[in-house]
Amino acid sequence: MIERAAAARNAGLHSLFVGDHHVVGIAYYQNTPMLGRLLAEWGDRPAGVLFLLPLWNPVLVAEQVGTLASIADGPFVMQVALGDGHHQFAGMGADIKRRPSAFEANLDIIRRLLAGETVSADYPTPIEAARIAPLPPEPVEIWIGAGADVAIQRAARMGDGWLCGPEAPASVAAERLEYYVEACGSIGRQPGTLAIRRDIHVGADDADAHRVADPILSAGYRGMAADTPVVGGPETVAAEFAKLGRAGFTDVIVRHLADDQGEVIASFERLAAVQAHVV
Repeated sequence: MIERAAAARNAGLHSLFVGDHHVVGIAYYQNTPMLGRLLAEWGDRPAGVLFLLPLWNPVLVAEQVGTLASIADGPFVMQVALGDGHHQFAGMGADIKRRPSAFEANLDIIRRLLAGETVSADYPTPIEAARIAPLPPEPVEIWIGAGADVAIQRAARMGDGWLCGPEAPASVAAERLEYYVEACGSIGRQPGTLAIRRDIHVGADDADAHRVADPILSAGYRGMAADTPVVGGPETVAAEFAKLGRAGFTDVIVRHLADDQGEVIASFERLAAVQAHVV
């Protein structure tokens, strides 16, 4: 992960994010300590962490964000989402049936704490006179990951930006973006960041990319349709990213689908050429 963060920096990528998952039974390096280490490799470009909010105590999230934002040299972005999976929720002692209400209540508490307020609350966790320090040195932008209509409406109402998940084919992603923009307009809000995550592999050329990616995709990679990840040489990947831009997305957040470290580092290096083609 440290090598990949350095490769992303050297390729000129614009932002660095670490995800959130729990009780998976295999090594999963948790987001806040890992990002604290990766910031040493990153510089002054935006960085951030995803929190599956119903699984967390909101005071702890606010304290972690305040600390990370204070040591980051650049802007800090907090990505948030509902999360899923009965095993994950049970393992964390959270009620999966209360996800939406817990999400909204936790996000409200976190915003108030990050603004320097003293907060008391009864739900979803009893909190009495909580106040955090350090506070972020500048406002933290909050992107909400959402796919279902009601979740997209929530993102329009409560977020500074929206994040479309990697499972959505391009046509579905475009429909979700249009719905989000309409939802913002219906409540008099301007859309902020319109980001989409894409699982990728950039090869030296198309054949080289498919050499690496096709066996992974044919094995049913993360339950996605095989044509949803973006695979190809720099020009092919750039063309796919440009289509997303024309659809209205402002940011593409990439995750590599390969496990082989050498292949991933090489793919990162080729993202510099991808960006040159997109621009």
